[in-house]
Amino acid sequence: MTDLSAAVDAFVLEAREQLEGLEEMLLDLETGTDRERVDAIFRVLHTVKGSGSMFGFGVLARFTHHFEDAFDGVREGRLEIDARLIDVSLRARDHMTALLDCGGDSPEAARLEASEEAAHLLATLASIVGGHAQSPTLGNAPVVMQLSAREQMMRRWSIRFHPDATALRNGMRPDLLMAEIAALGQAEFRLDASDLPPLTELDPERSYLAWEITLTTSQTRDAIEAIFLFADDAALDITELVSPNGPTIGPVAAAGPPGNVSQLPQPRAPQTAPTGSSESVRVPAGKLDDIMDQLGELVIAQARLYQIAAASQNPDLEAVVEEVERLVTGLRDATLSVRMLPIESVFGKFRRVVRDLSQELGKEVMLAVEGGETELDKNVIDRLSEPLVHMIRNSMDHGLEDAASRLAAGKPARGKVTLSARQEGGEVLIAIEDDGAGLNTEAIRARAVERGLLPADAPQSASEIHQLIFAPGFSTASALSSVSGRGVGMDAVRSAVEGLRGQTEIATLPGRGTRVTLRLPVTLAIIDGFLVRLGTSAFVIPLAAVEECVEFEEAERHRESGRSMLQIREHLVPFLDLDDVFGRPASTEARRRVVIVKADGQRLGLVVDDILGQNQTVIKTLSIYHRNIAGLAGATILGDGAVALIIDVVTLARRARIAHRQSA
Repeated sequence: MTDLSAAVDAFVLEAREQLEGLEEMLLDLETGTDRERVDAIFRVLHTVKGSGSMFGFGVLARFTHHFEDAFDGVREGRLEIDARLIDVSLRARDHMTALLDCGGDSPEAARLEASEEAAHLLATLASIVGGHAQSPTLGNAPVVMQLSAREQMMRRWSIRFHPDATALRNGMRPDLLMAEIAALGQAEFRLDASDLPPLTELDPERSYLAWEITLTTSQTRDAIEAIFLFADDAALDITELVSPNGPTIGPVAAAGPPGNVSQLPQPRAPQTAPTGSSESVRVPAGKLDDIMDQLGELVIAQARLYQIAAASQNPDLEAVVEEVERLVTGLRDATLSVRMLPIESVFGKFRRVVRDLSQELGKEVMLAVEGGETELDKNVIDRLSEPLVHMIRNSMDHGLEDAASRLAAGKPARGKVTLSARQEGGEVLIAIEDDGAGLNTEAIRARAVERGLLPADAPQSASEIHQLIFAPGFSTASALSSVSGRGVGMDAVRSAVEGLRGQTEIATLPGRGTRVTLRLPVTLAIIDGFLVRLGTSAFVIPLAAVEECVEFEEAERHRESGRSMLQIREHLVPFLDLDDVFGRPASTEARRRVVIVKADGQRLGLVVDDILGQNQTVIKTLSIYHRNIAGLAGATILGDGAVALIIDVVTLARRARIAHRQSA
């Protein structure tokens, strides 16, 4: 028995991507309607319906047929696009995604098909279509929908389709594909059986047949190609017989359905290559992770080789090592680039979030997106969705005023949330900005004092008070709602950002709005590190956080006031001695250094014994026994095989802030 699991998995993956794109297309209808958008939506529905029936997703195909009817009515001019159609279409798309997640015609799919939500969606679609919908009978032969005459010019196409020899074994149903073609217009089918061998040599699982079709339709080449979306290895040739600028083609007698086509064996023309070749290859994320792990080991081995060559002083060996270093660097950059994805893959999902939340809150809100082309490591992108959703919800609920308040303040009734991204050195800065009322510093202070997070008389700067909105359980909402009020959203943001070795910054202006910026590393795998020494041990500080290095005066350590502050030009900077942080014996070095870093919105000095220089750092996760040690973010292996711990500068910055409050 043939295993079709690979083909089904490919269908699910393709269909999921198509449904994600469908949401974008439906939201685009709110900004304007044109023929191209409507046709694109119809093609997605038509493809998912036909392919779903082919791969055992009958419940999905039946539901999609009703959805497709509505947009067929739009294409024919019988229906107009309005808010009601867009609303039900978005909910129908969500239902299709749920059916797809069921993995086929499972009991769960049957339960969803019989659910009240499905019944309500079908009733709403039926009322919109106004009785024009056809009854879906998606059994062995799908419904063939003949399109009515269009105002635009009809076109005539010659199509030759020759499935790959293994197509039947992989689950392809050519008869269903021919039915899809017939649904586009008026079609004549000719079967080419010239490759059919004698019966004694026939392999029942092998495909020998080809089809030649003459199709008269108003549809574009893209609509025809979409039908053969999953026939990747087939030979497909589509040729337009009449130019779009030529005369309109009159009616052509329609052939019967594909099951009744006449068989006209004839000499087979040379097989043509597919019109479109794949320019990308799907690779499971786990394989990319494995490649990165091996690359990390290669970088470590290359560093070891470099040390051996330097010690040997062999010119030939040094030349080879330089060439290996160049190749490893190129391989590293190429591999990292494979893992990099444009952040718009995350940003695009939030149009729906903003739309639905606007209706829930009764606020009119516009989402603006900037810098979506900025690239970020896939692992970072995968973990960004949840914190960004919390931040957008917070901006819309707490930041933006209602329409009446905005008008009274001289603002447009419609609020604006801007989601932007840009790269800065080894970091990507993601900002969520609203044009609302800004943070109420005194209200935050009062709630913090009430919750015991701040002493009533504690001297705090506005920026330090603003950071309290990320504290666990902190909220200034006076009442709970379905959107906010429990104080878990922004805490979840900080936890997620810290888990990505990032930082959060807040800027606000009363009456003008608030901007929250997430500083995230471009990649989680390999970073540029700043190697320092404490005694005989090496530590790594992320280079992106380092601002400068200065000499450390030992007198600063023994101030009678107990203040741990350095005068760096015109600024006072708090410092921590890493010997104290990690419980090491006090250093006896006569000359020590201070590495000035910026983390968690503040500058901080880290006192070390010596600076060893820059290091390409392959990040290794600490064991379960050590990963919760405050101040450590991981480890790396140096060229000599020694282990160096990576310092978590964000945690140390908070420690310094707490110590400063206590001393104050």
